[in-house]
Amino acid sequence: MDVMRMNQGNVSQCPIVEEEPNADARFFDLLKDSDESLWDNCTNYNKLLTVAQVFTIKSDHELSEAGYDKIIEWTRSILPEGNRLKENFYAAKFMMKPLGLGYQKIDMCPNFCMLYCFENAELTECMTCGHSCYKIRTGRGKTLMAYKKLRCFSITPRL
Repeated sequence: MDVMRMNQGNVSQCPIVEEEPNADARFFDLLKDSDESLWDNCTNYNKLLTVAQVFTIKSDHELSEAGYDKIIEWTRSILPEGNRLKENFYAAKFMMKPLGLGYQKIDMCPNFCMLYCFENAELTECMTCGHSCYKIRTGRGKTLMAYKKLRCFSITPRL
């Protein structure tokens, strides 16, 4: 208040500026999804809760994306018309992305000998067993693809 010279009692003249949320921060969309019911007059479930629960089931039972999509397709068919359940895994994953639960993919030896990261990121063969890190994909422009990948879920951003 002193910096704005509002200490003389003219606080009512202070302009109130309302800013829109950052366009990149879709976290506010998640808050809206947590308030939006799954269908009209539904009181038990909202969009965010339902997607989170189905993701948990997918993870617990090691379902593939195709299996997830089939379950969602069946569930949407028995829900009332106009339900707001996301139609497939891709849409649900895109909805949950603002939570920041991403991961880092790290190439690894197919025999689980070593990781190709940090100072070993440029290597193409395992230092222990000599196995190649990459298999050649012939059908797609001969690009290299790792035999195995480790998905590292860093704990720091989740705290």
